[in-house]
Amino acid sequence: MLTLDQLTAQWAQFDPSPYDQGRLELIVARPQLTERHCLNQAQLDLHDGLIGDNWRVRGSRHTPDGSANPDQQITLMNSRVIQLLSGDRERWALAGDQLFVDFDLSETHLPAGTLIQIGEAILMITAKPHTGCKKFSERFGVDALQFISTPEGRAKRLRGVNARVIQNGTIRIGDSVIKLPASDASALSV
Repeated sequence: MLTLDQLTAQWAQFDPSPYDQGRLELIVARPQLTERHCLNQAQLDLHDGLIGDNWRVRGSRHTPDGSANPDQQITLMNSRVIQLLSGDRERWALAGDQLFVDFDLSETHLPAGTLIQIGEAILMITAKPHTGCKKFSERFGVDALQFISTPEGRAKRLRGVNARVIQNGTIRIGDSVIKLPASDASALSV
């Protein structure tokens, strides 16, 4: 595991992720709490999120009745960030996110309410922050958690972003990730 100084120095040398059109690099379903299945394609569903994932069944401690929070239905993480933190693509799935994308996830690029299209599916970025936790720190180190938690790390959403499905569809590794124009939101009656 890299130190905070090493992470900061290496990150400064990375080229930024695409702003206009990114790429879906990895899809991960979590059928059980500690189980991860890497998929070549998946279905995103308005009601269930990523089909085969435990999001709906697991629920949330942040809702009054413990039900799943629709604003945390899908989590996306930048593939360049997880590669830096993990050092090995085989460890990406340990982050606990479902979609890993080479795409700018920053707050300035994707404010809450922004629509993105991946394959046939459309997601809406939600306002609920996606932050690191004890498990993330255990898997990638305390310095990794500090790195993503800096003010700059939060603004760039280095830990990732929450979203919800607003149009069902199939997604596949290699699909483009595209930010949709604001006019598309009103057309979909979000």
